[in-house]
Amino acid sequence: MNIPIIISFSLYIFGMLAIGIYFYYKTKNISDYILGSRGLNPTVAALSAGASDMSGWLLLGLPGLMFTTGISGSWIAIGLIIGAFLNWQYIARPLRIFTEKLDNSITIPGYLANRFNDANLRIVAALVILIFYTLYASSGLVGGAKLFEATFDLDYKYALLTGTIVIVSYTFLGGYNAVSWTDFFQGILMMLALLVVPIVVITDIGGLSASIDTVKNIDIGYMDMLKGSTVIGIISLLAWGLGYFGQPHILVRFMSINKAENVGKAKVIGMIWMILSITGSLAVGFFGIAYVSAHGIDLRDSEKIFIVLSELLFNPWIAGFILAAILAAIMSTIDSQLLVSSSCLTRDIYEKVIKKNASDKELVWIGRATVIAIALIAYYISTDQNSTVLSLVAYAWAGFGAAFGPLIILSLYNKNISSFGALAGMITGAATVIVWEQIEGGIFNIYELFPAFIFAFIAIILVSKVKKTSSEIQEKFDRIKNETKIELK
Repeated sequence: MNIPIIISFSLYIFGMLAIGIYFYYKTKNISDYILGSRGLNPTVAALSAGASDMSGWLLLGLPGLMFTTGISGSWIAIGLIIGAFLNWQYIARPLRIFTEKLDNSITIPGYLANRFNDANLRIVAALVILIFYTLYASSGLVGGAKLFEATFDLDYKYALLTGTIVIVSYTFLGGYNAVSWTDFFQGILMMLALLVVPIVVITDIGGLSASIDTVKNIDIGYMDMLKGSTVIGIISLLAWGLGYFGQPHILVRFMSINKAENVGKAKVIGMIWMILSITGSLAVGFFGIAYVSAHGIDLRDSEKIFIVLSELLFNPWIAGFILAAILAAIMSTIDSQLLVSSSCLTRDIYEKVIKKNASDKELVWIGRATVIAIALIAYYISTDQNSTVLSLVAYAWAGFGAAFGPLIILSLYNKNISSFGALAGMITGAATVIVWEQIEGGIFNIYELFPAFIFAFIAIILVSKVKKTSSEIQEKFDRIKNETKIELK
């Protein structure tokens, strides 16, 4: 075992736990625990939204894709950047205002129930979130376990247990503020690592021109944006951007910004972080092609290119913190998933259905207990590192994007949407994703989010025309919309 890497890695972990302990003493009520009492400054909100969004994919999957395909793999990055910008531009500020004015809604299921005056939407939305996030979190725990396994030379089961304890501890203790602030620091670490590694690689090879020439000499096809691409393939990669409109762990970051007028500042910060981080991620994979070739390295798993470069190019003390960026990416997504799932169980099921007169103190501890409960289920699923349930992660992003995306958009911009239309859209979106994934060939090779998003959008509109909404809901929408226009000036 490399002692410097272990020590620097451990210091990072203890830092995350310290943040959890700090916010344990700052958490006074359920709004603090679930949404930080809408008190996040725009910088923390922006970076925590980005960090919770990207996960280990940013440091493992995307560099691996670029390493394998060359610049044609960047289509997905283009789709994500466009989707994220549109989400910040058209969803963030209206959602921040609407959720506060609608009985101070602090969860997505709660917002939908209050927007359409229908408790059934709360239950259905909460169940969709719980199912997808429990499975999603289990995959992250497996990724974290493999990183602990490699870094600390642990047996898989002990590595899994260690990673789970670390992530659950600060989420359990500090709730939303702990998750957001740890995500903030993890986001900084991820971005710095992704910018530093390709710069060092380029310098090692002999400069930017030499690095590009090396890649060209290996295979000129690496420079072709359309290499191996089809219309369906390009649409599929770009369609990833549609998922942003329906991701609960990102949407709650919008809801928690301290002031609606600060959303614009958060958008600028968030987009700068995202563009720099994704560019760095693409560069790691692309210039990794040149480095591996120049040094005769036999890289059998393309997704390990970031790890390999970090270990070979940096002093072990620095490498420890760079490798910790992978754990940061994994942790920043799992903690958000655990907290959103916990908030649904606590606020939308326990408080609204089981015990309506529960005190704030009781709800906070129920929230903490549900974090542990959900983590235990995810841990159990993760004990089999080859569990087939992990295949669901491939369309978890699509599931959330299709189930909630069209509904969130229409709920903020169309007063004629009814609760029946909202329910039809959620079910249509989620069901289409699941069914589409099971069919192969022809048009069914397109990423399932694309057709599911369209079908859900159509279902909401059509059903709302048949089962119209009430004049009371329309009047409430108009009132909030008018107030929103004033506040947006």
